[in-house]
Amino acid sequence: MQDDIRAATKTKGTEHWTESNGQKLFLWEKPAVNGASRGTVLFIHGSSMASQPTFDLQVEGMPEASVMDWFASRGFDTWCFDCRGYGRSYKGDDMLAVISDGADDAKAATDYIMAQGKAGPFMVYGISSGALRAALFAQRNPDRVSRLALDAMVWTGEGSPTLEQRRQKLDQWRGSTRRPLDRAFLLSIFNRDHPGTAEDRFIDPFIEQVLALDDSMPNGTYIDMCANLPVVDPEKISAATVLMRGEYDGIAGMDDLLKFFDRLPNADKEFAVMPGIAHASFTQKNFLLVYQILHAFFTRPEPVYRG
Repeated sequence: MQDDIRAATKTKGTEHWTESNGQKLFLWEKPAVNGASRGTVLFIHGSSMASQPTFDLQVEGMPEASVMDWFASRGFDTWCFDCRGYGRSYKGDDMLAVISDGADDAKAATDYIMAQGKAGPFMVYGISSGALRAALFAQRNPDRVSRLALDAMVWTGEGSPTLEQRRQKLDQWRGSTRRPLDRAFLLSIFNRDHPGTAEDRFIDPFIEQVLALDDSMPNGTYIDMCANLPVVDPEKISAATVLMRGEYDGIAGMDDLLKFFDRLPNADKEFAVMPGIAHASFTQKNFLLVYQILHAFFTRPEPVYRG
């Protein structure tokens, strides 16, 4: 199966529930196909959609649309969770869902997974504000993360035209806990950076599956990314790390990420520029390229000599 980059088996998922800071947290598991595990991957979603549409997208006749099915088919135990404020987790009006809250949720999720007998440390992937959540989780819990993949991330926000536009609405974000979510907004995600990069067969199923869970999103990550960056310190991240940046990404500034990359202390690090890809990498025409970068990083042998 590993010789066929597209091959994936549709895998049965299991829902789980725990709490983060006393509030309901939903987790979704898809275990390794055929038993023996090559490790556990934890996926962390971004600002504008819950975890299952992002990581377990269901498209008729295309099981490879689900990155969880794709990795489970290659022997990995895969998990995702809805940060509080999203999807099936706690969504009270008091839940602003800032980056720090998401890092707390990742800690609660890994507490639960390890209590189920799944060994850590984890291979962790986060996208966009999910990358910031993942990075802060790794910074706070270095013993929990073996390999860290940060996709479409910002550090200081320098060189980000999308964030510059969002800052013009900062008073609006600060004026309420949540913002409305609709089809028009979700379509804009596919078109704002570079029209034509999205996989057309994914667009409608993705939008339908997002809107089945949420009609609004919390404003916390927008506020953090417009007003409070940086929220992570690369010099305090000890895990092996890959930074992944789409060629056409309007949020993740190249120079900003290169400065972050330079400050990562672990020499086991990689900077991957993904051709033909905008911001939402798993829904792009070149999504298999993203999978391959992740797979290669997650299966890389640990160094036997460090000098």
